[in-house]
Amino acid sequence: MRTIGLLVSIFALAAAVMCSIAFGVTDIPLADVWQSFVRFDGSNEHLIIQTARVPRAFIAAAVGASLAVAGCVMQVITRNPIASPSTLGVNAGAAFFIVLATGWLGLSGLQASTWVGLLGAAVGGCIVFMLGSIGRDGMTPVKITLAGAAMTAFFSSLTQGLMLSDGKMFDQVLVWLVGSVAGREMGQLTAVLPYMAIGMAIALLLSRHLNVLAMGDDVAQGLGQRAAAVKLAAAVSIILLGGSSVAAAGPIAFVGIIVPHVVRHLVGRDLRWVLPYCAVLGGLLLVSADLASRYIAMPKEVPVGVATAVVGVPFFVYIARKGRQQT
Repeated sequence: MRTIGLLVSIFALAAAVMCSIAFGVTDIPLADVWQSFVRFDGSNEHLIIQTARVPRAFIAAAVGASLAVAGCVMQVITRNPIASPSTLGVNAGAAFFIVLATGWLGLSGLQASTWVGLLGAAVGGCIVFMLGSIGRDGMTPVKITLAGAAMTAFFSSLTQGLMLSDGKMFDQVLVWLVGSVAGREMGQLTAVLPYMAIGMAIALLLSRHLNVLAMGDDVAQGLGQRAAAVKLAAAVSIILLGGSSVAAAGPIAFVGIIVPHVVRHLVGRDLRWVLPYCAVLGGLLLVSADLASRYIAMPKEVPVGVATAVVGVPFFVYIARKGRQQT
């Protein structure tokens, strides 16, 4: 059943991508979408498909998959049900470093922004994990949550300060900071795709070890697992997935919280299945949210980060209350 469910999910993702390419302010028949791939003729419809819709749909799928897998891995290694790149400082750190580098240091280029985003994600994540591990009892869900909230607020404040000091920068990065896949080019996906692929591969290869780690550090060490090495490798995966996602689409929130919980409800807690499902359903969620955001205020478009927040905030409150009741 799990295999069938995964195949159905992949089919649903492919269908959502096709709908994202075909529908919007200008609806394009599916036949014309197909023709744009096999017989491109330079018409307005084909140009819209190839230069706007295809990059947008593929970036949404890749970013959604990356954020969902990163959120799942973070929840395992921190034993925190609301952990995700958006709540533990990874997204905020990457966003601050990119705004700082592009707005103040004049850095340009897709590869440059990708490396800066990865560096910011690493700095933000490392600071949160260090703060959350202070004390005799080590890292606990409460401390990691407080550290994540503090660093997210800190980096967000610095980012807003940089933007307010330069009106031109404010106009350039405001929509990106909300989280958007509109107006992106395929080059922005190809620049981050290798890092996403490496991060995804690391997470999938760690799935068996993460299953053991989910039972607790003491149990993992008793079974001969080097918990510190597994956490370090998992952190590398999170940084690659989170940093490259922010570089491509901005700091989109809540995908890394929603999808892992839904997947665990559907297929259980075996990460050998949970992580692949997270990748597919994360892509499906963000592609669907992006498609829905085109119709909320048509003919204008709402950034996809707003659409995920509308769904994510009530879900976040529900998970937080549920976790509190279980403690």
